[in-house]
Amino acid sequence: MENASSVKELILVGLSENQGVQKICFVMFLFFNMIIVAGNLLIVITVISRQRLNSPMYFFLSYLSFEDICYSSVTAPKMIADFLVENKTISFVGCILQLFGVHFFGCTIFILTVMAYDRYTAICRPLRYTTLMTRRVCSQMVIGSWMGGFVHYMVQTLLTFCLPFCGPYKIVHYFCDVHPLLQLACSNTYAVGIIVVANSGMIALSCFFILVVSYIFILVSLKSQMSEGWHKALSTCGSHITVVILFFGLCTFTCISPSIDLSEDKSVAVFYIVITPMLNPLFYTLRNEEVKSVMKKLWSRKVGSEKGE
Repeated sequence: MENASSVKELILVGLSENQGVQKICFVMFLFFNMIIVAGNLLIVITVISRQRLNSPMYFFLSYLSFEDICYSSVTAPKMIADFLVENKTISFVGCILQLFGVHFFGCTIFILTVMAYDRYTAICRPLRYTTLMTRRVCSQMVIGSWMGGFVHYMVQTLLTFCLPFCGPYKIVHYFCDVHPLLQLACSNTYAVGIIVVANSGMIALSCFFILVVSYIFILVSLKSQMSEGWHKALSTCGSHITVVILFFGLCTFTCISPSIDLSEDKSVAVFYIVITPMLNPLFYTLRNEEVKSVMKKLWSRKVGSEKGE
């Protein structure tokens, strides 16, 4: 029995032990990761470079894309590299840093909640929108979401770090997370598992309540508007609602799934760490004419300047 601080190295099982499957996964997830970084980085650059996209909605969208890049980069590069090696090891310090990144950058739920409040203010209180959603208020909301992620990380990590661990130090996962690490503990982790689920569940339910209330007010407000107003409002909210449904569906599964069964958890983790960050830029660009228009202008300007050279 050892304390967490005395553990030097951990072994990751990975997604599959089949060499053929690992080679296929290497190519597939490398491609996915390139799309994640390129797609979200394009949104960040587009929002920053164009004065036309200086509204709070695009300000929050750029931070969501930045979070997606950081969130995926915490786990995806290590997972992709491990497909090419036989011994998938990670240092204990690296494991803790990865755990930090997963829970700190993974609190996308706070940014999604802030974006829902922004849409509520824009649609239900349009005359006061510019005074309520100033750049200072938007910055404070973003800082608040970062702080929420940090508090969430501290609760999860401190509970895990204080446990005694037993060998072999083999994590039945492809990255360091709370539930896989609890399997290495020598003591009874039932109470810790309940606290971890309660912590995640409380955050998810609180944010979900705010999101539901925001969209109820939005729908009630739209009842008095013409069909054209309905279409315009729903077009700006449609992408956000799609992302929220995907995110909360995965959160619900993660919260209610038993910590002793990690086979399904690995499959779901692939979706919310690799697939969701890849789909976010597609949802927000394909359904947003303004963003697509600005991207086309930036691309035409780039092509024009290259031809001029």
